[in-house]
Amino acid sequence: MKMYLCSLVMFVCCSIAMAQKPIVVIDPGHGGPDSGAMGTNGVLEKEVVLGIAKQCLQLNRSLFQDSLEIYLTRYTDTLVSLGTRARLAKALGADAFVSLHCNQAPNEKAQGFEIFLFHGQANPKTTLMATNLADRLQQQLGIYDRGIKYANFQVLRDTRGHCPSILLETGFISNAVEADFAERTESQSAIALALLHSLIKTFQHD
Repeated sequence: MKMYLCSLVMFVCCSIAMAQKPIVVIDPGHGGPDSGAMGTNGVLEKEVVLGIAKQCLQLNRSLFQDSLEIYLTRYTDTLVSLGTRARLAKALGADAFVSLHCNQAPNEKAQGFEIFLFHGQANPKTTLMATNLADRLQQQLGIYDRGIKYANFQVLRDTRGHCPSILLETGFISNAVEADFAERTESQSAIALALLHSLIKTFQHD
């Protein structure tokens, strides 16, 4: 009986600790037959963003002792509807939602990252999360900052009012330099690390 009670206490304590972890849903865009943009070097947007998302899982375990409870909207090369991605965040009671993408433009010199918020959204925590990420990407990685912008993307619209949500365009894979950068595992790891740092900093601000 004593052993049972000790086990029960440990289980409850672990459950409380897990419940206190911020829940983050990371959404690697596209997937399956929807490859997204194609880089000048042939790299596919769907592969780059899935690589970054998987690095988030790995680095959260190895560097941050699972400080965040991270879920991906897809773990493999599959197509998930935009509505399902948002519903997952709502079902999990997510504390943050981050959609990952790569940009493309007719102008091969276009460069830099962009962070989008839902059009007209004035959530201070969402703005803080976006600002923290922008600072990390620009100051730590040296990626050109194209600014924080507003858009009516469905994943942002559908998660509005449920959790802080941002959409990150990591760079232009129509730019040869940024395409080569995006394809490298170490670059994907660096972007993932910047994202994790910015999320943890945002949650610590509470």
